[in-house]
Amino acid sequence: MIETLLNDEEFFTIMKKHTHEVLALLLKRGVNFSILTNISEVTFSPELPEDIRQNFKPITMFYLAGYTLESTQLDGGEISFEAGFGSDNVGSLVSLPIEAILQIILEDMPIFINLSSPPKTPNKHQKEK
Repeated sequence: MIETLLNDEEFFTIMKKHTHEVLALLLKRGVNFSILTNISEVTFSPELPEDIRQNFKPITMFYLAGYTLESTQLDGGEISFEAGFGSDNVGSLVSLPIEAILQIILEDMPIFINLSSPPKTPNKHQKEK
């Protein structure tokens, strides 16, 4: 039963909306927070050097505070922010779909957990059958 709910498109849509609402509230109030996300869903512009990228774990936490928090934007189902990485503080615009956020953490305490899975959409080949 739980798997059915977690993979349900309606549940996914509700969780995505709730993620957006929690992020919007924290940004509105200027509260520092962290997000735990699937790194495979994250894009960097410009791309980060390989020696920095290789240090990311499949589930990676980003801490949004200071300039990073001030630069954060919620737009079209995506969150983006500017951040510096590595010992040289290499700057990049970090972007990811909000549904890729697994947790929102405030003062080391998860205040939001997203257990939903994106709905499985049939690929083009399957649609043609």
